[in-house]
Amino acid sequence: MFPDFKAGILLAAILNCCAMSPGKPSETDLETSVCGFLNEPLAFWSFKEAAGRPNAGRVAGVPGVERVSFTTRDGRVLGGYRLRHAKPRGYLLVAQGNAMLADQIMGVLAFFRDSGLEVYVYDYRGYGLSEGKSRLKAIVSDYREIVAALNGQGYGRRYLYGMSMGGVILLDAVGPTGEYDALVVDSSPSRISNLGCPEEYDPVLNLPPDGAKLMLILGLRDRVVPSWEIEAMAKTVRERGGFVLESPEFAHPLQDLDPAIRRRRFQAIADFLAR
Repeated sequence: MFPDFKAGILLAAILNCCAMSPGKPSETDLETSVCGFLNEPLAFWSFKEAAGRPNAGRVAGVPGVERVSFTTRDGRVLGGYRLRHAKPRGYLLVAQGNAMLADQIMGVLAFFRDSGLEVYVYDYRGYGLSEGKSRLKAIVSDYREIVAALNGQGYGRRYLYGMSMGGVILLDAVGPTGEYDALVVDSSPSRISNLGCPEEYDPVLNLPPDGAKLMLILGLRDRVVPSWEIEAMAKTVRERGGFVLESPEFAHPLQDLDPAIRRRRFQAIADFLAR
């Protein structure tokens, strides 16, 4: 089971009472903490420990997989993988949960490659194959850059899929811009300001004005981000004409015990992207 952002922040808050204050980072540095100078680094440390180390052997048997890299504007090299398609109708950029590595999920994401898309997944800054310090501000900036770069590669359709914390990242990065053809947010909380982050990072405040390109998923079996934490965002998505899939059988992304349920989840996403 992958821990959620809230659990990491709470763990960090407990540790905070006994820790020394570090030097203040530069305000111009992308890797400045915005959710607490100590809480945020400790939270991301706990996520990275849960994610573990990269292992290329996990993707060795996945057809069409290849390593990719992206260099950010502050010089950090992010590593990840792409699932190639001979004649893709578009790309799908996946932002995973906060304790996952790209190599852990490429196999299951082949579902979307088989539906006609080239699939990209990068390890978050500071995780696995990627350089740098893991900080919310920096990771949001990274995905804003990655989306812009993919949009310049001539793909016919531009699709984004964020799982849990990944949905927070994508909404914060490009949600209001509309620089995509469809965005799927799967099991992400409406707010993270209650965890010590600035309100500007709350997903509910970064929804597109026109919700027609947006799909929001909430699972009633989710024990990581329960449905009540998503309801404020669901209400706004509905009001703006977006699609909300509320399922009594879905758990947190990739935690559905029955593979058939995961397939139904992925098929619902693929159907939305193919509209």
